[in-house]
Amino acid sequence: MKILVCISSVPDTTSKINFTADKTAFDKNGIQWVINPLDEFALTKAIKLQADGSTVTVLNVGEAVTEPVIRKALAMGANDAIRINTDPKDSFSVATEIANVATEGGFDLILCGKESIDYNGGAVPGMVAQLLNQPFVNACVGLDVSGAEATAVREIDGGREKISVKLPAVIAGQKGMVDEKDLIIPNMRGIMSARAKTLQVQEPSATEVKVEAVSYDSVPARAAVKMISPDNLDELVRLLHEEAKVI
Repeated sequence: MKILVCISSVPDTTSKINFTADKTAFDKNGIQWVINPLDEFALTKAIKLQADGSTVTVLNVGEAVTEPVIRKALAMGANDAIRINTDPKDSFSVATEIANVATEGGFDLILCGKESIDYNGGAVPGMVAQLLNQPFVNACVGLDVSGAEATAVREIDGGREKISVKLPAVIAGQKGMVDEKDLIIPNMRGIMSARAKTLQVQEPSATEVKVEAVSYDSVPARAAVKMISPDNLDELVRLLHEEAKVI
């Protein structure tokens, strides 16, 4: 079975987020880049499926700056990697590039995170499935593959549901797809072997970009906290009523 795992390069969650002076772009200076955590769950699951003779190809749509993140994915255990050499502008153009690679490569299973933690759009996996006309299961917290069928467990309101789909298919995972303790930390052997693995760079197709970011605004600073004595309930009620206006 051939597995394609789509990964995004995102700012580390501890990074301080700033924008350029004109508010038209994200300021990348001083940012530590990591594999999108939700994609990492999908990648770990794919690598575990290698025990059944599967091969794992990592795909990233991004410029050369993302290659250290791709090399980490190779060090985790992926067999090879593809980078589409373009700055990802919107979900549709990214999904189109992924679908093109999937079509040319004849992959049986496409795995990714349900969304990236930077923009939280969550649109790419579904778009890929639509472009490929393949079954799609989102927000998966469990996945088993047997022959030409995949059984996924996904979270729904009030519980979980189990869905079986015929391969090829697109599966978008989240935390729980594998246990956090099973997430792979590359060892020295993996890091050294990653240097010899193939990282193929492809130029993008002439895909129309349908969304343009006009400007960015930072989240407003939180208001100062007022401390109220636990004995002064009348004052607390007054503030909730007159200032917070929640009662």
